[in-house]
Amino acid sequence: MSIIYFLIGCSVLLALIFLGAFFWAQQSGQNDDLYTPSIRILLDDKESEVDEK
Repeated sequence: MSIIYFLIGCSVLLALIFLGAFFWAQQSGQNDDLYTPSIRILLDDKESEVDEK
């Protein structure tokens, strides 16, 4: 029975670590621009054309 209490404590601790990492990512601006990465493949890349010539 005591192992259940230990596993519940470990899972709560792990959940708090993930929650802290999520809030840290939000504060550091990880999700500020959600549009540009999805269209980056469609944009012309001028630097790669210069390297090929």
